[in-house]
Amino acid sequence: MGESCLKLKRPGFTRGETMTAVETQMTYANSYTITHEETYMTQEEDWDRDLLLDPAWEKQQRKTFTAWCNSHLRKAGTQIENIEEDFRNGLKLMLLLEVISGERLPKPDKGKMRFHKIANVNKALDFICSKGVKLVSIGAEEIVDGNVKMTLGMIWTIILRFAIQDISTSAKEGLLLWCQRKTAPYRNVNVQNFHISWKDGLALCALIHRHRPDLIDYSKLRKDDPVGNLNTAFEVAEKFLDIPKMLDAEDIVNTPKPDEKAIMTYVSCFYHAFAGAEQAETAANRICKVLAVNQENEKLMEEYEKLASELLEWIRRTIPWLENRVAEQTMRAMQQKLEDFRDYRRVHKPPRVQEKCQLEINFNTLQTKLRLSNRPAFMPSEGKMVSDIANAWKGLEQVEKGYEEWLLTEIRRLERLDHLAEKFKQKCAMHESWTGGKEELLSQKDYESASLMEIRALMRKHEAFESDLAAHQDRVEQIAAIAQELNELDYHDAATVNARCQGICDQWDNLGTLTQKRRDSLERVEKLWETIDQLYLEFAKRAAPFNNWMDGAMEDLQDMFIVHSIEEIQSLITAHDQFKATLPEADKERMATIGIHNEILKIAQTYGIKLSGINPYTNLSPQDIGTKWDTVKHLVPLRDQMLQEEVARQQANERLRRQFAAQANIIGPWIQTKMEEISHVSVDIAGSLEEQMNSLKQYEQNIINYKSNIDKLEGDHQLSQESLIFDNKHTNYTMEHVRVGWEQLLTTIARTINEVENQILTRDAKGISQEQLNEFRASFNHFDRKRNGMMDPDDFRACLISMGYDLGEVEFARIMTLVDPNNTGVVTFQAFIDFMTRETAETDTAEQVMASFKILASDKSYITVDELRRELPPDQAEYCISRMTRYVGPDAAPGALDYISFSSALYGESDL
Repeated sequence: MGESCLKLKRPGFTRGETMTAVETQMTYANSYTITHEETYMTQEEDWDRDLLLDPAWEKQQRKTFTAWCNSHLRKAGTQIENIEEDFRNGLKLMLLLEVISGERLPKPDKGKMRFHKIANVNKALDFICSKGVKLVSIGAEEIVDGNVKMTLGMIWTIILRFAIQDISTSAKEGLLLWCQRKTAPYRNVNVQNFHISWKDGLALCALIHRHRPDLIDYSKLRKDDPVGNLNTAFEVAEKFLDIPKMLDAEDIVNTPKPDEKAIMTYVSCFYHAFAGAEQAETAANRICKVLAVNQENEKLMEEYEKLASELLEWIRRTIPWLENRVAEQTMRAMQQKLEDFRDYRRVHKPPRVQEKCQLEINFNTLQTKLRLSNRPAFMPSEGKMVSDIANAWKGLEQVEKGYEEWLLTEIRRLERLDHLAEKFKQKCAMHESWTGGKEELLSQKDYESASLMEIRALMRKHEAFESDLAAHQDRVEQIAAIAQELNELDYHDAATVNARCQGICDQWDNLGTLTQKRRDSLERVEKLWETIDQLYLEFAKRAAPFNNWMDGAMEDLQDMFIVHSIEEIQSLITAHDQFKATLPEADKERMATIGIHNEILKIAQTYGIKLSGINPYTNLSPQDIGTKWDTVKHLVPLRDQMLQEEVARQQANERLRRQFAAQANIIGPWIQTKMEEISHVSVDIAGSLEEQMNSLKQYEQNIINYKSNIDKLEGDHQLSQESLIFDNKHTNYTMEHVRVGWEQLLTTIARTINEVENQILTRDAKGISQEQLNEFRASFNHFDRKRNGMMDPDDFRACLISMGYDLGEVEFARIMTLVDPNNTGVVTFQAFIDFMTRETAETDTAEQVMASFKILASDKSYITVDELRRELPPDQAEYCISRMTRYVGPDAAPGALDYISFSSALYGESDL
């Protein structure tokens, strides 16, 4: 026991403090990684102090280290009871090192002598040193002698090297960090060290629950039951995790600071227990990941095979349909084929295009995944390679293109056939419609009883038919050409076309024969009627003008007329007398025309010609001419009577015109004169405003008294309107002119009186003297050049300059907006007076009113109701109170009112 001691300084110790070898060994094992460079030393002068180790800590270490050693020795089928006695011969110490390291140590000595024991212990210590741990002051003799402190220090060194150092490069910090990371989410757990942080047992329970939540219901644990928590953790760890009970709950709870080494030893068992589970979980996850990759790849392979099979099957079923080139006979059937093909292109094929694209994408993705996961490349079933599908798809598209071209060609052929067939039917229908009844018409003998005119008409009609027949020759040729083309294009109903075409050609030949036969017959009969026809023509030439003359005469005799004067009716009477003078000559023309008709009757009777009774050149008959002549003779006296009645009516209207004109020619000038007199009174400066007012009142009364003359004129005007008299050459005044003048007169007198009243109010309110008003009037009258009570802008500017105003353009424009706000282009006398009054009179302003209220309010920014009622008359005070708004300033008193906004509102300067 005579080892030398070394004085060791450690951060955190005061000067002069020393540590025993065991404490030094424990401390440095907690703080630094065990390497070949670190040494655990003993200091002889402090050995006695080491012997003073806290008994509670020693007890915890003995129990913990013993349990830890037994947890490994059980694997070899043995255990220890007393830690300082059972390791003395070195056999179990060597066995412990073999178990925890997995390596074989040298063969132990079998003897029981002391030197045998020392040799075995040295073999164990040499093995520890071979693992990078340099033991200083721990010799085999101390272990063989049963030195408990040295034995505990050696076991702690073994625990540090083989149980804790594997956690991280820094043993203590690594184990502490692992505990903190695992227990971080748990309430009431805060692992900061390996002593007091574990006293309440919650940290141990949290470690177990974090890895095996099925073993502990953490929510039922209580912080105030540390013994229960610790025992729960010890029992669960021993029963389910194969971690022996190395600590006593009461010792840990009753010790102010539990032994750090004992706690670290026990906690390291949890790390190794769970680290194994985590390694197993990691291995399982790795296997699952590999299997998942394989499963996903297999799924992609199956999907590829399935999708490829479906796509190839669809291509196999679609190609025969596209290769079917059996043409339909009707356009509708072929169009349905085209519509089916369009549905194929729009509806059926696009999803397959997507499938083909997706198939290629899936194949490339699968090969990439297999390559990245070091798997062999995917080889699809025979015939299902991407290239096989591409070749099949290419074949589909080639057949599809040929099918579409064939469809369009067939549709164009059928379209041409349908067009030709329809054209054939249309031309045949038109031709048959034209020829309908033509054979019967050409076979008629209507010319045998016809007149010359009718015969000639029939001849002209026949010539026209011949021309029409020649024109239709082209249509017959077209019908034959279309029929031939339909046969060449293999039209399905060619037999019907041929039969119809042959019928049309046979009928056409027959029409030609009948046409020539009828022409010969008409030419023979024509000469027989030429003489009678000449007489019919002469009758028509004379009857038509005479008939027109009688129609015009009847129209004139019955014509309605409207006249407005005696001169107009007299003109109509003169024209009627001239018409009556032409009647004898007209009667002679009538007799000559009737004589021609009588000659026709005589010739027909002499030669036995059957007349139809109708003149081919006119619809007029001798009876028609006689009837109209009788009507003309009857209408002449009736016209005489109507003209005389109208003469009497126009004479009465002339009397009404003269009566109205006599009064209007008096009233019109009277109104004009009064207007001028009123205008002169309004601008007269000879008297005062009161004198002008009296004069205007007198004018007003005179105007009112004159109203009866207006009413009488209205009565005469009404009689004229009832007689439909709308003009009067005896006067320039209409009733509308008189009414407008009368209304203007009434308006002018009323407005003028009002202007004078306003001038009086202005004079009295603004302090304008009579002399100032007279000066204003004189200036206005001087520049009122048109004497109409108004000045144009240039005259108004000259007027202002004459009164001493120095005006620029801007200032004059401002004044014009005041005197002519409606932009009428004139300045009235009243507007001029208002402007001059504002310019010369003293006026109150909003600022003056505010200043007055401020005096009443004793210089405050507001005024109270009491102050208003005290300083103002009751009516005016209440008026202010009802209209003033509440004052909201920072110095406002209860009931304060805002007199500033009220004053602005009085002059229109706010929205109050």
